[in-house]
Amino acid sequence: MSNDSMREYFDSIAESRPKWRKRNRYYNALLEKYFKFIVPAGSKVLEVGCGTGELLNAVQPAKGVGIDYSEKMVKIASVNFKDLTFYIQDAEDIKLNETFEYIILSDLLSSVQDVQKVFKCLKEVADENTRIIISNYSYLWEPFLKLGEGIGLKQKQPLMNWLSAKDIENLLSLEGFEVIKSERKILFPKKIPLISAFLNSFVINLPFIKNLSLVNLLIVRKQEAKREEHSVTIVVPARNEKGNIESAITRTPAFGTFQEFIFIEGGSKDGTYEEILRVKEKYKDMRIVEMKQSGKGKGNAVREAFAAATGDVLMILDADLTMPPEDLPKYYEALVSNKGEFINGCRLVYPMEGQAMRFLNLIANKFFGVLFTYMLGQNLKDTLCGTKVLYKKDYEHIINNRKYFGDFDPFGDFDLLFGASKLNMKIVEMPIRYKDRQYGETQIKRFSHGWLLIKMSLFAAKKMKFI
Repeated sequence: MSNDSMREYFDSIAESRPKWRKRNRYYNALLEKYFKFIVPAGSKVLEVGCGTGELLNAVQPAKGVGIDYSEKMVKIASVNFKDLTFYIQDAEDIKLNETFEYIILSDLLSSVQDVQKVFKCLKEVADENTRIIISNYSYLWEPFLKLGEGIGLKQKQPLMNWLSAKDIENLLSLEGFEVIKSERKILFPKKIPLISAFLNSFVINLPFIKNLSLVNLLIVRKQEAKREEHSVTIVVPARNEKGNIESAITRTPAFGTFQEFIFIEGGSKDGTYEEILRVKEKYKDMRIVEMKQSGKGKGNAVREAFAAATGDVLMILDADLTMPPEDLPKYYEALVSNKGEFINGCRLVYPMEGQAMRFLNLIANKFFGVLFTYMLGQNLKDTLCGTKVLYKKDYEHIINNRKYFGDFDPFGDFDLLFGASKLNMKIVEMPIRYKDRQYGETQIKRFSHGWLLIKMSLFAAKKMKFI
């Protein structure tokens, strides 16, 4: 079907669209809920193929722009949503001289002539921080959707494109985009009290069952090769780590435009704070900041140190130095070359030194890696490695979005991972060789901390997966 014929079709159904949206209001409400979860309220949003504008309005943008090639659809949208801006434009020929934080393509790709051309046009309205959210029907549902059209449950449509998630991912790659994560949603698009909610909030998220979903959701970013130098703050939470403080300085290579070390001490009994002061006096040519945390736990220490940081890049280096400081340039390089936006250490690839991690800790780490990969939709092997690297500007977005989860994590690892995932940041793992501790004893209490981690994971599953 040509573009002109498709445009005529959408013009012809514009007046009847409210009736069909009302008839399928449960499906539309589910779709709006998923997009509202992905797109933070107050964002700058473009919807390509906006129809009559209901979805764009639902995500509550600070600035919302919708384009559609159906003049009648755009006219209705402009009347109904006066706070939003709508233009008559073709998805294959976008003419907007601005970029957006989020771009929505909902059920659009099935009706365009050239999907790759659409993606090519998106490069003009997307930058490195833009997230593109694509929803499309699963091919498995074609017979059921055609049946729905036949019996009057769904509006009849002309012959459509049927693209798998892999088809879309391939076309995106050809135009310089990458998929950050994908979700499969909606098992039953009609409302039956209790039953529909159970199927669409719980059952659809189970392994294997998710392959039966009606809707594929892809979250995408622009792949841009870049390389810029930045200043770095290395945060070293330290409790009873006196013997490792100086080594943290002497073993860390020089990288970035400048380095700032923040040692934040938390109730040590071995003279750690005094050692920090001694090292600061000894290495006067280096920028070393000493702090005492006001609360308890590594999470509190990291938050207070990050708040005081002046570097563009934020790094966490555990004071036990089991993650070799010599490896920190690798993390920096991965971030500044845009391989990822959140670089997470991984201790479970290379062989470890004999006493570096006890057996039960190893099993727990592997378990949480599998669980987080399932919950967050991005591959993670080691969620509990202390070394994490991100830009300060992105951390500030995590702070602003923290109210969604609340203050639930005394360790800080889950708080950062969940926050990064909720903001659709690209998470990349950096394999390291995990070393034996040279001084002091581990602060980990395997059973009490393990139970707390499980409770936090269940909390996160409810907030991230079973929505």
